[in-house]
Amino acid sequence: MADDITALPAGLGCGDPGAVAELRTGQARMGPGMEIRPMRDGDAAEVLAIYQAGLDTGDASFETVAPSWEVFTASRLPHLRYVAADADSGEVLGWVAASRVSARSVYAGVVEHSVYVHPGCQAHGIGRTLMTAFIAASENAGVWTIQSGIFPENTASLALHKALGFRVVGTRERIARHHGVWRDVLMVERRSPVVGT
Repeated sequence: MADDITALPAGLGCGDPGAVAELRTGQARMGPGMEIRPMRDGDAAEVLAIYQAGLDTGDASFETVAPSWEVFTASRLPHLRYVAADADSGEVLGWVAASRVSARSVYAGVVEHSVYVHPGCQAHGIGRTLMTAFIAASENAGVWTIQSGIFPENTASLALHKALGFRVVGTRERIARHHGVWRDVLMVERRSPVVGT
């Protein structure tokens, strides 16, 4: 585990399950106790701890150990990284971030994203709220396609993405090994109805 990952706090206020955020000014308040805001360097330990908790499930990624903060930030677009945070304590409840899929200019509007929620705050609408805000922010930034790879066993993530307009475009069969086992990955994407039409 990377040196700057801390243990996850146990009891967090996970906000209003039905809240939906809109990113207009870079920060949005949701329900009585949560906000969506840009990810900051000060969030490093909590973001990486949530990432590691997701990796530990075995169904989030082929990665098994969260990277250092320097590696994490170097591979993600600075203008498309957000956290859901407790409005009172500032504790990070989840995060979403995007990476470029290619350095070629023709793919400037295509990104690959990841979304992770604190294990104690799952099934509270945080992932949906993060993704809703992220989609709006990505469209404001000129992104026309958001894509990701999801293990078929990660049914909660697949359901979330389908509910937000993502579709499965294919299966990468036995694309890589995870803990010595060959795994398939479903490729999902969302094409913006607003950008690039």
